[in-house]
Amino acid sequence: MAVGTIVWLASELMFFAALFAAWFTTRNVVPDLWSEQHSHLNVPFAAANTTILVLSSVTCQFGVFAAERGRPGRTGKLHQFKLWGMREWFILTYVMGSVFIAGQAFEYTELVHEGITIQSSAWGSLFYLATGFHGIHVVGGLLAFLLVIGRTFLARRFTHEQAISAIVVSYYWHFVDVVWIALFAAVYLIV
Repeated sequence: MAVGTIVWLASELMFFAALFAAWFTTRNVVPDLWSEQHSHLNVPFAAANTTILVLSSVTCQFGVFAAERGRPGRTGKLHQFKLWGMREWFILTYVMGSVFIAGQAFEYTELVHEGITIQSSAWGSLFYLATGFHGIHVVGGLLAFLLVIGRTFLARRFTHEQAISAIVVSYYWHFVDVVWIALFAAVYLIV
């Protein structure tokens, strides 16, 4: 299962590499459009949203550590983070990922109100294509977290296979985060 996921993620990497190639190629063809459209981006907001997504990788990894210890749920009070299990860390990761998606939806709404749509220009097309496909991948990861969490509630005992599922979901989530860091740099920081 883990090897198959890594192979699949490699194919996803090629997909995003094509989006980056399109972004930079088009940017070099029409540089004035890029600098004009970039001025509409709310970089501080996007940076805060990015920070939330990157920190969700940390909470995800804490969930993996708990799964590797065979701890599906917390063994203490809710405020005792050191005693949290995989579920609590994955639920926090889910919430952070959901906040990221909500932030992306907010940003899309703001840009549409400013007249930047997928049809408005090459910049708009590539912006929505790249960030939208990334958003779809984030939603896929959120669904995977729900499945892994749900399985632990339905099972009589936490098994090695469930821990492997948590680890595999973390591979995907870390991949999604790394892709976003590269997208954030390309879209928001390189003018």
